[in-house]
Amino acid sequence: MTTAPRPRTSTRAPEDIARRLTAWLGTRLPGAKAVGVTVPASNGMSSETLLFDIEHPEPPLHACALRLAADPAAYTVFPVYDMVRQYRTMRVVGEHSDLPVPKVLWLEEDPGPLGAPFFVMERVEGRVPPDVMPYTYEGNWLHAASDAEREHLEAASVGLLARLHDQVPLPEARFLELPGEGDALRRHVAAQRAYYEWVVDGVARSPLIEDAFDRLEHLWPADPGPTVLNWGDARIGNVVYDGFEPAAVLDWEMAALATREVDLGWTIYLHRFFQDLTVGFGQRGLPDFFRRDRVEARYARLTGHTPRDMDFHTLYAALRHAVVMLRVAYRQVHFGEAVVPADPDTLILHHGSLRAMVQGSYWD
Repeated sequence: MTTAPRPRTSTRAPEDIARRLTAWLGTRLPGAKAVGVTVPASNGMSSETLLFDIEHPEPPLHACALRLAADPAAYTVFPVYDMVRQYRTMRVVGEHSDLPVPKVLWLEEDPGPLGAPFFVMERVEGRVPPDVMPYTYEGNWLHAASDAEREHLEAASVGLLARLHDQVPLPEARFLELPGEGDALRRHVAAQRAYYEWVVDGVARSPLIEDAFDRLEHLWPADPGPTVLNWGDARIGNVVYDGFEPAAVLDWEMAALATREVDLGWTIYLHRFFQDLTVGFGQRGLPDFFRRDRVEARYARLTGHTPRDMDFHTLYAALRHAVVMLRVAYRQVHFGEAVVPADPDTLILHHGSLRAMVQGSYWD
């Protein structure tokens, strides 16, 4: 079974980055050397990650990960990469909750040393449910696990959201408040509209995405509910697991203030995205894993908050993912890896499920 080639994520040379990293590290920890510098095969489509070890007498060999703002020459997924914001978010979550967030070590705001701002954190060993090929496909560790093991992982992962939303005091996260008018949900959606306009600037627009924005207005919650700190990219592909227990929660670049259901909708839909893709390739996938009804019920038991307006929030998650996928597709066009079809909506890998959500038939 094959899928499309993985799109290019950077134009940087790893060897050059490794040399410059070693030079920078000496300014923070004299006598230290960066060794074993690698770029993980699962490197994300936005910020870049480097893995390396610190060779130094004090402390001894220390495993680290580095998050580097995206290369502007790589037709970036997002218009802005605020590494200070990510660094502060991880510190706040680490200090005010019991979530297993890797300890952040250093922040470098000067783009000089590596060509872009970055921060360094401790590296946590474990395994991550893969995106390519998706964990819903046969042949990976999560698909091969027992029902009981997947049940444990699901319960522990929903628990991450419950604890994040309940434990981090809102005043500590005010720096993540999005600009604009209205409540946190209205600001969040407005930010996504602005992102969509940036994505389609100078290229073909997506009638389907615009229909989805219109449908959101018809489904808008009468009472959006309380505002909390949202992880943003809340999915198991951003968690390192020790066995089936979360050991590290990663990728906070989409964190923002929003309703609880924004995170929940993303968690539920991003699994469905991979499940739908798997079924489309003729496999059964994991149909009972991260089911919407079960995730909502589990979250309610853990927090006392019954998720509301989830048709709105799962549609919103599919819409947000569509905007990202559209940008990724246009980047492939930019690098000559794809061409623009007659119908730009088909650039969105999940255009069928998004259309069904707009029509109100997806969850039937």
